[in-house]
Amino acid sequence: MKVGFIGIGNMGAPMAANVLKRGYEVIVYDADAQRSARYAAERQCQAAKTLADLSSVDVVVTMLPTGPIVREVMLETEGKGLAAHLKRGVIVIDMSSSEPVGTRELGAALAPFGVALIDAPVSGGVPRAISGTLAIMIGGDSKEAIARAKPVLSAMGDRLFEVGGLGAGHAMKALNNYVAAAGYAAASEALLIGQRFGLDPGTMIDIINVSTGRNFSTEATMKENVIGRKFATGFQLGLLAKDVRIAADLGKAVKLDAPVSRLICDRYALARDRIGATHDNSEAIMGWNDELP
Repeated sequence: MKVGFIGIGNMGAPMAANVLKRGYEVIVYDADAQRSARYAAERQCQAAKTLADLSSVDVVVTMLPTGPIVREVMLETEGKGLAAHLKRGVIVIDMSSSEPVGTRELGAALAPFGVALIDAPVSGGVPRAISGTLAIMIGGDSKEAIARAKPVLSAMGDRLFEVGGLGAGHAMKALNNYVAAAGYAAASEALLIGQRFGLDPGTMIDIINVSTGRNFSTEATMKENVIGRKFATGFQLGLLAKDVRIAADLGKAVKLDAPVSRLICDRYALARDRIGATHDNSEAIMGWNDELP
């Protein structure tokens, strides 16, 4: 089986490497042609200069910043997009954090080409992308396509969850990231309040982590990246703000009043606008450190 891997950034690069380690023939493609050429030379695989160079693949994996970019690559880039070059029966696995409704629309647009779309976003960050132990949330309307995709997915993750029809994986990813973002926002506010009162932030996190307030951010992010000011989780603030917005919009779409999701959406949009979308998401606290009027 030949795999085309599109997007070899912080997450995509180690994920593609693990597919290579599993013995698949891999052709990488990136908007930065020099990056893909360097990667191919280092990993001894092929680099596609154009989308047409991916015409021989059996599976396409996309690991791109947004759903609209995935759609552009599949249907618009270089004229007609990648879909026009693919063989019938090819499976496209979108592992990006995309909008669930947009994913369903893209699936319908790819169907006339004989291409099956699966959404399979991930959780675990760069460390688990490197180790091949990502959690992968799979959505798709074709059980046969999912079965064919699973061996490739298992090269990148050790926990594969089938969560429903097409778009369900992206819905689950957005909701997970919303919960993570809410935990970080609450922990950040607690640190800022505590510091102004005179509490030591390191001691605060130690206490929270053996108490009921502990969450992923207090256990894995606050000490090293916030208090230690490393700010290097590998996931951009703008992308997390986008995921939280997807979750909040999903609440509206299913007609559920979810005020916390709207508030967290607004908070991350504020942090993004104040310090910049390309900053690490662990820097969001810097955008919230305000004095009351």
